[in-house]
Amino acid sequence: MRGPVSALLWRELTVARRLGGGGAMGVAFLLVLVTIVPFAIGPDLNLLSRIGPAILWIAALLAMLLGLDRLFQADAEDGTLDLMQLGATPLELVVLVKCLAHWLTTGLPIVAAAPFLGLMLAQEPEGVFGVGVSLLAGTPALTFIGAVGAAATVSLRRGGLLMALLVLPLCVPALIFGVSAANAAVGGTVPLTTPLAILGALTLGSAALCPIAAAALLRRLGE
Repeated sequence: MRGPVSALLWRELTVARRLGGGGAMGVAFLLVLVTIVPFAIGPDLNLLSRIGPAILWIAALLAMLLGLDRLFQADAEDGTLDLMQLGATPLELVVLVKCLAHWLTTGLPIVAAAPFLGLMLAQEPEGVFGVGVSLLAGTPALTFIGAVGAAATVSLRRGGLLMALLVLPLCVPALIFGVSAANAAVGGTVPLTTPLAILGALTLGSAALCPIAAAALLRRLGE
């Protein structure tokens, strides 16, 4: 028999599977961006190899934002969010579970696809490994930070643009250290473990703080 947390996670995964499009749309967006970049900068493989990690991280960041504005919107519109606030499970834990489900259905496919797409940007095997590991460590932080923006704009129609404006500046540290980790894997000035440790700290810190902030914003909505 499932507990309330596992039941909520199963519900979120089931809803995401029925609606569809989250992970596939993110991977498709990643593919489109990686495909058009060589046309924009020309067939310089050395240049592509140098800027490849940055392109993949920027594309992953933007792909993660797709659909993130609807993280709480549907539940707020049909009254499910009000029931969640009245339930025995703390709202902060509900937000944490919803973020985990979003990352599993949207972030994880992006993490899995990015190393393969890195081959299109002339990445070496070490660089492909660095991109994959850095995305695995850092993309959960993007989801948690995005949840705060989604909670702040849940009552607004077409609040996706405003959410992006709120969230993107907060994601800059993860972007910086993610690219640094990918560059360190191919022989940068710092060891790979240093930026990876910072990315892990960002993910753990956002997992601890962002659900609390998002839950507070959602409670203000219900007042």
